[in-house]
Amino acid sequence: MAYKGIPNERRSRSSMPIFVIVALCCAFYILGAWQRSGFGKGDSIALEVTKQADCSVLSNLQYETQEIRDARVTDDSDTDIKEFKPCDDQYIDYTPCQDQMRAMMFPRENMNYRERHCPTEEGKLRCLVPAPKGYVTPFPWPKSRDYVPFANAPYKSLTVEKAVQNWIQYEGNVFRFPGGGTQFPNGADAYIEDLASIIPLDNGLVRTALDTGCGVASWGAYLFKKNVIAMSFAPRDSHEAQVQFALERGVPAVIGVLGTIKLPYPSRAFDMAHCSRCLIPWASNNGMYMMEVDRVLRPGGYWVLSGPPINWINNYQAWQRPKEELEEEQRKIEETAERLCWEKKHERGEIAIWQKRTNCHGKDLEPAMCKSTNPDDVWYKKMEACITPYPETTHLEEVVGAWKPFPERLNAIPYRVSSGSIPGVSADSFQEDNKTWRKHVNFYKTENKIMSSGRYRNIMDMNAGLGSFAAALESPKLWVMNVMPTIAKRDTLGVIYERGLIGIYHDWCEAFSTYPRTYDLIHAHGVFSLYKDKCNMEDILLEMDRILRPEGAVIFRDEVDVLLKVKRIVGGMRWNTKMVDHEDGPLITEKVLFAVKQYWVAGESSSTSAPQMG
Repeated sequence: MAYKGIPNERRSRSSMPIFVIVALCCAFYILGAWQRSGFGKGDSIALEVTKQADCSVLSNLQYETQEIRDARVTDDSDTDIKEFKPCDDQYIDYTPCQDQMRAMMFPRENMNYRERHCPTEEGKLRCLVPAPKGYVTPFPWPKSRDYVPFANAPYKSLTVEKAVQNWIQYEGNVFRFPGGGTQFPNGADAYIEDLASIIPLDNGLVRTALDTGCGVASWGAYLFKKNVIAMSFAPRDSHEAQVQFALERGVPAVIGVLGTIKLPYPSRAFDMAHCSRCLIPWASNNGMYMMEVDRVLRPGGYWVLSGPPINWINNYQAWQRPKEELEEEQRKIEETAERLCWEKKHERGEIAIWQKRTNCHGKDLEPAMCKSTNPDDVWYKKMEACITPYPETTHLEEVVGAWKPFPERLNAIPYRVSSGSIPGVSADSFQEDNKTWRKHVNFYKTENKIMSSGRYRNIMDMNAGLGSFAAALESPKLWVMNVMPTIAKRDTLGVIYERGLIGIYHDWCEAFSTYPRTYDLIHAHGVFSLYKDKCNMEDILLEMDRILRPEGAVIFRDEVDVLLKVKRIVGGMRWNTKMVDHEDGPLITEKVLFAVKQYWVAGESSSTSAPQMG
């Protein structure tokens, strides 16, 4: 009897651990549900454990073309992925909203035909824009300032048209940029030093600059030596690839023109504006273009006009223009500058420099002040011949006083924040945003080991917020185009400029004003949640593919359900992806999706490794 009872006892004992395990599982399930509900002390404990634990089964993402698998989050619908085909080779340099054929359908008056004219939904190309055959990874900065691979922008017209002006030279398999320009035959360095004798370019007070009609942007390229960052623009015109060359060199630039629409920048954005024989008719339209420059120029900022009509009396024959015409043009410019409260500081040779006064009270201004109550409301808004009023403050010195030298201004509280003009943004929330994005960027660098190596020069933040992503990345090796979506809840682009960064307004339902393959790294935080139900997700991703270099990287940060949709679409776009948890752990619904665009060129059906330039 005793012997027969032993097996029963063993069965009873062996079942005890099972009961204990089941009970513990139930308890932990209840505890987990309670913790996820956001109540109790378990939140902080679980978060601390998550931070200390390495829950990823993947090694760090190496940003070369390779097979990349997902961690934690999977999408079972990968078996039915739509494949996007390459566009025809004729679209290698396609710029949707500045298409040459479509442009000719619009009036030539006031350069309207050179402005943005985007295709209809039916007219959009829904294919992958190929790179030209022989495309190579660009030279790293600063070598890229002076050399661009011929294969990346194979257009020689500027080497002929601008041969005597030393813009660009063709040498073997590269273009060389000697730093010359129409108005600086001795080189951009010498020209900039001339400006620096009048304008404080060496103490950080002048940080942001606007170059109108920039050519190949040598002025902006050489200003980096002074720690000045220039937003350069030029139209897509008969001079092939001006803006494309600028971006290949690693210099900020967009396709743009002073025409009938306001510039896509906020008021009081730039410390300096510049025109070096930019062919803009400053004296026409009652001085409207000078008034638009005045809108985007800070109180105390500088305007440089180099070339006609300055010093017309000695140059009218060389310029092959009647001296009476040039004299009248300069007279109108001088009169407009006076009405705008610009003080002439210098004129020598063909260079004239004005400074916008910090106080314009009491002047009898003609024409009248602009009626718009928001000088930053500019997207597709008609330009007007009116004067933008100075900010409404008790003491204008408050605005000027906020003009701190760079890099101090990068993390100082911007005037637009301290004055309370940005709803929902305080000094405390600004500093917290800075802290948050420093943490995010540090996390990105653990996943992408080459973010700080200099491989990525041209970076875009598609939804820039307060510019804290760019501030956390700040380095002479790179620059960031901070994009302010026109549908964003808060317009903070003015804050970004006050920090000494650059950016632009844009609606991501349309194509960006740039050539294909002009950005090395794109950051998309909350972009697809923002544009949900606004426009087609595929169209935004195809535009990202167009402007991203082969083997360029994208960082998506968004809700997990949104990123799963993104991942599925880019699976048909020759991108490799890897999804990871939020840096604070898997319980956070926001995730991060890293992506790399494969290398492929026109005429190829499969990806290969990108050739490198020495």
